[in-house]
Amino acid sequence: MSLQLPQDSTRETPLDDDTLAFAQKVFDLARNGDAETLGAMLEQGLPANLRNHKGDSLLMLASYHGHLEAVQVLLAHKADPNMRNDNGQTPLAGAAFKGNLAMLQVLLEQGADVEGAMPDGKTALMMAAMFDHAAVVDLLLKHGANPSSQDSNGLTPLAAAQRMGAKRAAERLQPSRCRG
Repeated sequence: MSLQLPQDSTRETPLDDDTLAFAQKVFDLARNGDAETLGAMLEQGLPANLRNHKGDSLLMLASYHGHLEAVQVLLAHKADPNMRNDNGQTPLAGAAFKGNLAMLQVLLEQGADVEGAMPDGKTALMMAAMFDHAAVVDLLLKHGANPSSQDSNGLTPLAAAQRMGAKRAAERLQPSRCRG
C-alpha cells in the first residue's frame, strides 16, 4: 500500500511498514465510519485530505460507505468535498451512485460541485439517472445540476436513464419537467 499526502506535504524517503499500517487503520476508520476516533485524530493533526493508494480521500471512503457522521467530522476539519480519486471520481458522484440522499445534501451544503464531471464527462446527475435514484435526481436538479449536460459519448442524463431503463429518473428529466 502507498499513501498520498496532501498537496502541501512532500516526502523524500519511503514510508516504513509501521507508518503504512497506521495509515491503513486510518482509512479503515473512514470506511467503517468511526467518527469519534477520526475526530480525535484530526484534532491531533491528521490531515483531513489524506488519500490512499487509489487516491481515495478519507471523505471519499466515508461518504461512499454511507457514514454521515464521519463525513460531517471530516468536513468540519476542512476535508475537500471536491477532491477526486485517481479515477476522477468525487464523493458527490459516489453518493449519487449509491443513492444516498442525506449524504448528497451534506456534501452539497459544504460546497461539493454539483457539475463536477468525471473524466468521461459523467456527472452526479447522470449517475443518479442511470441507477434510477429519482429523489437524488430531484435534489441535484434543485441544486442546479444541468439536465442538458453530456458525457464524452454525447449522452445526456435523460438519455443515460432511458438507456438503463431507469423510468422514474427519465420521467423527472423530461424537458417539460426540468424547465418548470
